[in-house]
Amino acid sequence: MGVLEDAHSVLLTADPREKASAARRMRKKWMKNATIGVSPKSLPHKPARPKRPILVAPSRVPRRRLGSAEGRGALLHAVAHIELNAIDLAADMIARFTNDPLIAELDRSDFITDWSSVCDDEARHFLLLAERLETLGLAYGDHPAHNGLWEAAQSTCDNFPARVAIAPLVLEARGLDVTPGMITRLKNVEDYESVKVLEIIYEEEIGHVAIGAKWFKYIAAQQSKSPESYFHDLVNSHFKGQVKSPFNDAARTLAGLSRAYYAPLAV
Repeated sequence: MGVLEDAHSVLLTADPREKASAARRMRKKWMKNATIGVSPKSLPHKPARPKRPILVAPSRVPRRRLGSAEGRGALLHAVAHIELNAIDLAADMIARFTNDPLIAELDRSDFITDWSSVCDDEARHFLLLAERLETLGLAYGDHPAHNGLWEAAQSTCDNFPARVAIAPLVLEARGLDVTPGMITRLKNVEDYESVKVLEIIYEEEIGHVAIGAKWFKYIAAQQSKSPESYFHDLVNSHFKGQVKSPFNDAARTLAGLSRAYYAPLAV
């Protein structure tokens, strides 16, 4: 069994910690054996999920005031939910798009190496957050969450360029904009243990956006398209949300995203 089957298994695993462990095993196995395997005949419309947290509309997720341990826990719970979704997004990228015609056969191993690295990081991030939640007397599932991240991905399940444009370059890049503010707020209430976790996540997410930018530019080159205008077209066609400013230009530049990509889409 190769990495394509392993990625499928990640998607079919409901328990959050087991999902994270499966993602980490997939990465280790790929780096040791580099066996691609066979694409699954079908992929789940949505990944397996635990019974908790309860999923609600984004407007019904409680506001997170950081003056109490409960408020900080709610913030970290929201980030943990994002990271759990990110595990599935990276696994789905491998299982769904490794054999896409836009990826040359010689480049498929490089594609898997990149996205299995992302999947492994997201799994480690989730586990760090789960451990931090436990120290605050909470567990993942204790707060409601919303399904917006995965819903945004569903619209691109049959469009590889759009998936790369939206998942890492819109959704994950948004994390680069908002995480520094979270870190500052946690420092203000002297929750330095949570700060350490978010600082790890922030630094590594820059690399994830860079991987997205690398492959989006690759896809554009394969079709002799301008990456910036192609990005605009795909986001306008496939993203139902808004590309919100202000932007963390420094982090986005480090990740290979110039303002020419996102500034014209800003609201």
